[in-house]
Amino acid sequence: MIDSVMFWNEPNNQSHWDFHLDPDWTQFSRMVRLAGEAVATASPALRRVMGGISPIDPAFIEKLRGHGALDAVDVVAVHGFPLDWNDWHAPDSPDEDPATLPTGIHAWPRKIRLIEQMAGKPVWATEVGVSSFGAEETQAWGLRATARHLRDVERAYWYTLFDLPPWREATTRHKEAEGSSYYRHYHMGLLDADGRPKLAFHEWPTVAGRMGLCQWYHFEDEATLRESVRRFHELGVQDVRTGLSWADSHRPGAWEWFDQIVASLAPFRVLATLCFTPPSRGQRPDHTSPPLDPHEFAWFCGEVARRYGPAALMPTQPSLDLRV
Repeated sequence: MIDSVMFWNEPNNQSHWDFHLDPDWTQFSRMVRLAGEAVATASPALRRVMGGISPIDPAFIEKLRGHGALDAVDVVAVHGFPLDWNDWHAPDSPDEDPATLPTGIHAWPRKIRLIEQMAGKPVWATEVGVSSFGAEETQAWGLRATARHLRDVERAYWYTLFDLPPWREATTRHKEAEGSSYYRHYHMGLLDADGRPKLAFHEWPTVAGRMGLCQWYHFEDEATLRESVRRFHELGVQDVRTGLSWADSHRPGAWEWFDQIVASLAPFRVLATLCFTPPSRGQRPDHTSPPLDPHEFAWFCGEVARRYGPAALMPTQPSLDLRV
């Protein structure tokens, strides 16, 4: 079953939250507070995780604290890709000496400490990775280096098991305007889109037990679900991060599909990311939009907790839906 839930994904990234509609994140914070209360009521043993932030920005954490959003979670999460997208070469404070400062991928420990100090809560690295865009050897080295630098973090999740198939769009705001940065999205997996193992796949035994794996499932993609479970067992994976889409929950058969995902992942400790606004329920018709009514997202989170949290023995029928 699910042992933790994450409220949204990368809320300080325009690709996932439209902060033009919510420039101070007050709507986001209210939504998280309501969701946190709903989950705590439905399944008190579930750990509640703030949506992983990207970029790693202490000022954003301070903003969430000011809005009371951190009071609704048990864990704060960060995402980082210093060999592909993040520029981690500048000091985080005037007290740091640029001449001796760990930079790039070696900056992971100081980035974690920075957010721990600001949030006053445990910090998980829920999305970390290196693309094989330039070379598979780079990705394999990056896997080992990332695991080493995050060895003291309670949980870290490598992104991802499978490459993004080339016929799907990457979730990013600039698409091809990003140049090679956009195409790196398609080369983050330990397996390519056809299931061929890369060098990093064969390196996984050196980090197994220290790292979990991310894998997302498009609606009713049973083939990927089955193959990923087989590969998780092959790799000795214990922790899995996946998503249950609020937008998908408005499709016919959605809860049956969620039941199948959760049942298939039952052998693993699952962190479920709950995000994506149904277009019909957003202030604008897009998955990044703040919802018209944040209570609807809270209801969804509470329902996931009730059905799949540690107290749940098996998937059950949804409770009475009081959404508008």
